[in-house]
Amino acid sequence: MLLLLQPERRWRLLSLVAAWGAHRGSPAALTRAGMAEKPLSEPSIDLSGSPPPVKRRRRRLAQEKAAGLPEAGESRYVPPPKKRNLGFTEAHFAETSYYFEGGLRKVWPYYFDFQTYCKGRWVGKSLLDVFSNEFRSQPLEYYRAAARAGRLRLNEQPVRDLSVVLKNNDFLRNTVHRHEPPVTAQPIEFLEENEEVVVVDKPSSLPVHPCGRFRHNTIIFILGKEHNLKELHTIHRLDRLTSGVLMFAKSADVSKRIDEQVRERQLEKEYVCRVLGEFPEAEVTCEEPILVVSYKVGVCRVDPKGKACKTVFQRLSYNGKTSVVKCFPYTGRTHQIRVHLQFLGHPIINDPIYNAGVWGPAKGKGGNINKTDEELLRALVEEHISKESGAILDIAEEDLKSIVGDKEHGSPGNCVKPAQFSPISTNSCRTEESKSENEGGTSMCTQNSALQLQAHESENGETCTSEHQVEKDHLCRECKIVRPDPSPKDLVMYLHALRYKGADFEYCSKMPKWAQDNWEET
Repeated sequence: MLLLLQPERRWRLLSLVAAWGAHRGSPAALTRAGMAEKPLSEPSIDLSGSPPPVKRRRRRLAQEKAAGLPEAGESRYVPPPKKRNLGFTEAHFAETSYYFEGGLRKVWPYYFDFQTYCKGRWVGKSLLDVFSNEFRSQPLEYYRAAARAGRLRLNEQPVRDLSVVLKNNDFLRNTVHRHEPPVTAQPIEFLEENEEVVVVDKPSSLPVHPCGRFRHNTIIFILGKEHNLKELHTIHRLDRLTSGVLMFAKSADVSKRIDEQVRERQLEKEYVCRVLGEFPEAEVTCEEPILVVSYKVGVCRVDPKGKACKTVFQRLSYNGKTSVVKCFPYTGRTHQIRVHLQFLGHPIINDPIYNAGVWGPAKGKGGNINKTDEELLRALVEEHISKESGAILDIAEEDLKSIVGDKEHGSPGNCVKPAQFSPISTNSCRTEESKSENEGGTSMCTQNSALQLQAHESENGETCTSEHQVEKDHLCRECKIVRPDPSPKDLVMYLHALRYKGADFEYCSKMPKWAQDNWEET
């Protein structure tokens, strides 16, 4: 019958059949074939502007999936993990600023996002369980209030219900109001800066890099913020209370080259310290193995199960009470010099850990402690809390209660007073301009904010007055108390890195004042 049709009509009919088979007679296919017919009835038109019910349901399901909420009959959706940039950006350096007061470098309080992917031991537990057992620095009511304020986010979506069960690859973000302890205002002296390395004379009390409660009051941040030296590579580290030669590489290749010298024992290190008592005149070698009691708290002791190490000591002077000693560590164990001096019965005179009474009457001489590791840690942390100086342990506040239990830090005996807030200022909302664009933080407004005129002195000794917006956060416990400032003397330990020598370099610092023969303790 097709043969009887005219060629033009036959071609159009064949096109129609092909379109119908490929697209099941869709109107678009019929139109392309030129044979579309007018529908028998016009579809109803929704003049309200809202999408049809089917599209609305699809949109709602997509939003729930993006928010990580469970769909009906399905498990909660968790997006795949993303690669995180672990370096520091301009936004990180701009989080806050410094001011100087009473010989101390201080940091204005600021908002900060703690970020972490779900740890393996958290999988299958609720957020409430995790906060109860692993983040005990704050009561549970604080985390409930933080959730209500939108400061807790799971996979970048606000968490209102802490009973949500965590899954692998969950990404948690907690926005907090952060206060940093003060450090010495002593400026950082440069010993060398060239195309390969930056070498400084590190003041005591400054950590090398962010840790615990310290972030902006660290060598890395001060060099980045005040000297525009960024993306430095750490070659070696000094304890926070140790001063002296500190080296950074400007490239990964230089860092790798010097690190190889360290591993091959080609790096010569020379320290100087002032210790209790009359140190022997003859050279002393200590090779007692050192065991880390707690990585979290940062406490070590001599123990046969520890790692092998070696330190050589040479006395320089003795003033009738204390001795100045040179130290040559041939290995790089944590607190090696301090632990070996304690074992020898000559601890550093102002070492807040290894010259503390919690070690017993002999203060750990010969390894005699008469305490279990748990008892020792508890005693050290309780002493740290009682002094409220922040100069004893490099430990984050959230780790304290896991050791000493649920004692409140701000007990009457701790010299902590309620803060006297200034009158509330209007327009106290904090914008997101100082936060990283990829942090995805929510803007928040503090309940109390005081505009203060703060007199401070700069590093060159000049005194100036600046206007600063001091924020008081209604959820922040630190905003409600006043901690006494440590004196600059409390932030110095008499241990100094005097010289570092490698295969193709040698850097030396000056002998500190407390190591000179005519020095007298005041």
